[in-house]
Amino acid sequence: MPTPTAGPSSASRTIGRPSSVTERTRAGDFAWIPEQTTVLGADNDYPEEGPARTVTVAGFWIQTHQVTNAEFAEFVSATNYLTVAERPLNPADYPGAPPQNLQPGSMVFHRTPGPVDLRHMSQWWTWTPGACWNHPRGPRSSLKGRDRHPVVHIAFEDAAAYAEWAGCALPTEAQWEVAARGGLRAATYTWGEAPESTGEKLANYWHGEFPYLPDTGYGQTAPVGSYPPNGYGLFDMAGNVWEWTTDWYGATRDIGPCCAADSYDPAQPQFAVPRKVIKGGSFLCADSYCMRYRPAARRPQPVDTGMSHIGFRCIAAE
Repeated sequence: MPTPTAGPSSASRTIGRPSSVTERTRAGDFAWIPEQTTVLGADNDYPEEGPARTVTVAGFWIQTHQVTNAEFAEFVSATNYLTVAERPLNPADYPGAPPQNLQPGSMVFHRTPGPVDLRHMSQWWTWTPGACWNHPRGPRSSLKGRDRHPVVHIAFEDAAAYAEWAGCALPTEAQWEVAARGGLRAATYTWGEAPESTGEKLANYWHGEFPYLPDTGYGQTAPVGSYPPNGYGLFDMAGNVWEWTTDWYGATRDIGPCCAADSYDPAQPQFAVPRKVIKGGSFLCADSYCMRYRPAARRPQPVDTGMSHIGFRCIAAE
């Protein structure tokens, strides 16, 4: 099992606390990402990652780690905030849903007993009443021993509320991807171009047979900082949990939706739920199933839905 690491020192990065971040948050260290012109996206993997293009991103500060359970608990204690997963669902928003699925709750991952058809994710995802950020596997679970794990079951509204309280903001997709690359222009992975060597563990993604047999000590979230940082000193930019960005989702990078309505899922017209881009992959990304633990990878996520593999990190507000 990997152990927490502070990462190598580097004269090319700055770790500290930007002046715009208020002292009422214990969000931890931030790293400075210098202004740069670089290539974002990819043309050789999933269609939604392309077309690759050259962009210029101004410099910014970003958290070195994903927001943890302990940090989110401080926010909730100070504000009495109730996450989306803790609020009752409106039946009008979910026509035809059975009553038990209208209770407050969230989607929880469960390993399957053996190999399954990977086209049907309902075999490993279960709507769980009572699941939320401080009961991540359901009402009988708790955060005991998980203070340093990334907070999960976070909807976009929840992440934005925390960021505002902390005097921060959420990153754009371009900011997130530039930060994830760690100064490596157009590299496939956060650590470089080559995949992990046999026996090497550089990120918390699913090593093993998905979704039933992980061959690491996790198969779930890991404490932040358990794997080596990238070139900017950022931890878990690959795997662990997906992270929210502020961009509306378009099927390809050249669509660029202007607003919420443009991000709706055309395959589910009955559910007019806007979708944002999430980045980074999670502990569930497996080479046989997802392979989205890469900077260029992206997925749509309905803004009202947190799951047991979705969290976030902040940037300093301008």
